[in-house]
Amino acid sequence: MRLREETEYRPKPMVDIGGKPILWHIMKIYTHYNARKFVICLGYRGNMIKQYFLEYEALNNDFTIQLGSDRGITYHSRHEEQGFEVTLADTGENVMTGGRVKKIEKYIDTDTFMVTYGDGLTNVNINELLKFHYSHGLIATVTTVKTSSRWGVVNVGEDGKVSNFEEKPLGGWVNAGFFVFNRKIFDYLEGDDCVLEQKPLYTLARENQLAAYRHEGPFLVMDTYREYIALNKLWDKGEAPWKIWK
Repeated sequence: MRLREETEYRPKPMVDIGGKPILWHIMKIYTHYNARKFVICLGYRGNMIKQYFLEYEALNNDFTIQLGSDRGITYHSRHEEQGFEVTLADTGENVMTGGRVKKIEKYIDTDTFMVTYGDGLTNVNINELLKFHYSHGLIATVTTVKTSSRWGVVNVGEDGKVSNFEEKPLGGWVNAGFFVFNRKIFDYLEGDDCVLEQKPLYTLARENQLAAYRHEGPFLVMDTYREYIALNKLWDKGEAPWKIWK
């Protein structure tokens, strides 16, 4: 509702920044660090995201199309997203965050995988984030940023482990997404009403299985129309701090 001007007819991940969906920007952050295999949890108007990727080659290349019985398409250029592997998974329009992650378990074929939201941008170093995660040997790592915020605060001990969350704080280190999970996380996810940021993360924190990676850089979210305008202005001026790719 806070971004209704843009999301009434399309899902938030398809709202443009500089002519590209914010989803594209998020994927480019990961691919800068050679992470090119994606699973997208589809919900509200998910068919629009499917259509975007089905038409991606035609939208991003010059091409010649042969009509008739010998129909075919010849692409004349190469876009910069070579080698992307994208799985589009219908996870339900009303399913909560933890339920969505649970539904894609069958597509995760590695012990470690990463998860983030479809509306947050940052210049976090993914390689350093993974290194931090492996150094702790815990089930989960959450990226946190220091900000005065409307989101819940993550309280972190000196050992880097999360002690607890606060739902309505005045400020502090907040959850910015960009999670790293061991596949054991699936044991903590139950049903469509499972909210990742509630029982699963609370339980992991109590069990000393959740670490917090403190990112000192910028974190920008597109949650309101004002933020949508601000992100586009940063991009148009060439000052987008999340644009770490060439």
